[in-house]
Amino acid sequence: MIDLYYWPTPNGWKVSIALEELGLAYEVVPVNIGRGDQFKPEFLAISPNNRMPAIVDHAPADGGRPIEIFESGAILLYLAEKTRKLMPSDVRGKYQVTQWLMWQMGGLGPMLGQANHFRHYAPEKIAYGIDRYTNEANRLFGVLDRQLAGKEYMCGEYSIADIATWPWILVYERVGQKLEDFPNLKAWYDRTKARPGVQRGVDAGKEFRTKGPMDEQTKKTLFGQTAQSVKPS
Repeated sequence: MIDLYYWPTPNGWKVSIALEELGLAYEVVPVNIGRGDQFKPEFLAISPNNRMPAIVDHAPADGGRPIEIFESGAILLYLAEKTRKLMPSDVRGKYQVTQWLMWQMGGLGPMLGQANHFRHYAPEKIAYGIDRYTNEANRLFGVLDRQLAGKEYMCGEYSIADIATWPWILVYERVGQKLEDFPNLKAWYDRTKARPGVQRGVDAGKEFRTKGPMDEQTKKTLFGQTAQSVKPS
């Protein structure tokens, strides 16, 4: 059994989708990031960067004590290695997938996160910030569209690169993009969305989702973090 410390966001969906696609048994442990669950000592012991998702695998391959993994990309690599699925075994294929996983982790996710923040949550509408990150989101969508030309999935066969990337494309409207501008990306997006494992993964914890504008307490919790937030009590 795997404990999934989770909240329904693009980074959380990466791992719930992977677990569903791989058919691994898991239990969701809610981490309400808007109310500060990520700063509880018991969670920081698993995820010292006070970010979800994180997992605890109670049946690791080495047969030892439960293993804790934080960072969504590291979790995807771990699950692919554990099951020997969703990652090519040959060195060229493996590093093709790894490159695109790193692209998502280091580029697509952070840049789209900034675009979303400046477009929807910044207390002042700062034109430079909105334009900077919306334009970068557009560039990254173009990079992905080019990579997908002539391919069903990002590296040919479905892999953890697709699982890492798709949840961030799901928020395309919030970052000012139109899928119709990127035909290869749109075809991939629709194809991936139709996968039952993806649908189940996105539905995980749907009861935790909130509707309507973000309240001030949630904004303070999410956007007011400093080193003090993770100091031992």
